[in-house]
Amino acid sequence: MAELKKCAVHTITTKAWTLAECCERYATAGFGGICVWRNAIEPIGVEAAAKIVRASGLAVPSLVRGGFFVATDKGKRAAAAEENRKCIDEAAAIGAEQVVLVVGAEPGVPLPEARRHVADGLAKLLPYAEKNKVKLAIEPLHPMYAGDRSCVNRMAEARKLCEELKNPWLGIACDVYHVWWDPDLKQEIALAGQQGTLFGFHVCDWRVNTRDLLNDRGLMGEGCIDIATIRDWVETAGFNGLNEVEIFSTELWATDQTEYLQRIATACRQHV
Repeated sequence: MAELKKCAVHTITTKAWTLAECCERYATAGFGGICVWRNAIEPIGVEAAAKIVRASGLAVPSLVRGGFFVATDKGKRAAAAEENRKCIDEAAAIGAEQVVLVVGAEPGVPLPEARRHVADGLAKLLPYAEKNKVKLAIEPLHPMYAGDRSCVNRMAEARKLCEELKNPWLGIACDVYHVWWDPDLKQEIALAGQQGTLFGFHVCDWRVNTRDLLNDRGLMGEGCIDIATIRDWVETAGFNGLNEVEIFSTELWATDQTEYLQRIATACRQHV
């Protein structure tokens, strides 16, 4: 089980389980960490969640998710800022190293303007993150989400934000599902390593005949992503954090989750 110590599982991957069940079963299976989604905290509150997570002995690479900075309505941007501060509070409480950010997009807002909203929102949020010793990790999303979910679609756009803001508490979460197609990916991973901004590495697979753009991700090895090569790139860049398994799948959520976790463990050993 030693190699599984280098892997963490996102609670959304086995979303039928409570936070307590996730902690117990990931630890028993031999995984080294847990990445906590906020919907797993909501039913029990952050104080109870913190006790459960800290008692598990699992590392907590990330709390998911904050962001959504983009809005034409200033009131919505202010509400997002407040929600992001709450994310940071929750991350600090459960001992998470970072908050993963899906930065947002809005139909009708041109991408350059949307990215300015993101930069402004991050600039205002970073002092609070630093005060609470919680990193912020921008997660570029696949271009299919550029219209309504994320105006940052390549690591290059995330890098430019990091270069503009120049804060050691700001970096990038590299999710293979979203960036595997990018011809500049190897170079951007190397640059992130050089700049100290490679904060996270997420794995799953892209099914060639995908049936749903959100909820039909595959287990590692079920699709077309060369995960092992990308993992080599992040290791060469100096990343030594945990491999985070993050799978959204209506099909896999409907299976026996104990057996599914065993399949995740096997896929981690064979393909990550």
